[in-house]
Amino acid sequence: MSQTSPPAAAAPAPADRPPDPPRRPATPAGTAIAAAVLALALAVSAVLAVGLGAAPVPPAETARHLWAALTGGTIAADEVTRHQIVWQIRTPRVVLAAVVGAGLGAVGTAVQAMVRNPLADPYVLGVSSGASVGAVLVGTFGALSALGIHAVAAGAFLGALGATLLVHAVARSRTGLSPLRLVLTGVALSFGFQALMGVIVHLAPDGEAASALLFWTMGGFGAASWESLPVVAAGVTAGILLLRASARQLDAAALGDETAASLGVDTDRLRRKLFVLTAVMTGAMVAVSGAIGFVGLVVPHVVRILVGAAHRRVLTVAPLAGAVLMVWVDLASRTLAAPRELPLGVLTALLGVPVFIALMRRRGYQFGGR
Repeated sequence: MSQTSPPAAAAPAPADRPPDPPRRPATPAGTAIAAAVLALALAVSAVLAVGLGAAPVPPAETARHLWAALTGGTIAADEVTRHQIVWQIRTPRVVLAAVVGAGLGAVGTAVQAMVRNPLADPYVLGVSSGASVGAVLVGTFGALSALGIHAVAAGAFLGALGATLLVHAVARSRTGLSPLRLVLTGVALSFGFQALMGVIVHLAPDGEAASALLFWTMGGFGAASWESLPVVAAGVTAGILLLRASARQLDAAALGDETAASLGVDTDRLRRKLFVLTAVMTGAMVAVSGAIGFVGLVVPHVVRILVGAAHRRVLTVAPLAGAVLMVWVDLASRTLAAPRELPLGVLTALLGVPVFIALMRRRGYQFGGR
């Protein structure tokens, strides 16, 4: 009598895996807590960064010098040199690092929504390359010399605006500004600007153009001063507030043009407004710091994991996260190889690449919803 063995249980397919646990949506209270924690971390980081350097100053003494400068207090005669180091040299640099980091975090969020591309960053539209051309032209041929120490920064800003106008003119079609045309035009013109920079450096009579090019392509806050800080700080702050006021429209635009139109959002008009606003903010930041990569690319993704994808929450937390990150990256750039400074772009790339790879391999996180 033959016996039939019971059928063997089918082995699970290799692709079978337990589903990810549902992720609890972020709440307004959670966003407020994250913002409060980051604001406190920024204040502590700023005091520590001002005190650390080739001539370290204890945190309590750093705070005393800062308080004296802000309130008009008196400083002992034997502390004048240290006070100048704290207030005139380090504090403008730390404040500028925080301002640029906040701006990059906000602009990166807006640009990714504007072009609906998770790989977009503040420099994807060719603004940084145009700024670099302007800076190198001024440094090589002495244009705008009437502006003195601000000539190179002014040249960089004018170059950024010129690149913005050119990208807008080339990318615009009868149907408006499409995300794909913006990205492709920005990338193509970036290569053209880089080629132009190479020609300028090659024809320059000395090596100053090459050193200027290195700064504007790698970034740095070595030129920070109280004179140049108010303009960029006011511009970045106003830009962040305007972007946050457009958060609901950004939420709609991220769903696609047809869905946004059904919700009453004119995506072409919104894209033009965002294009001008982000270009002006990026140009102002590049003019004082050069091009600093990966911050505007990675910070928005990390913040979305923490507080969700709603742009009002992201644009509340991303500027604070970018500011904290940039303060510590700048501190590392001027202390790791002291007395020489490491280019900020090198450090942000070394930090941003592994973080981005970790995000891609993180279960449950989807770039661009796919």
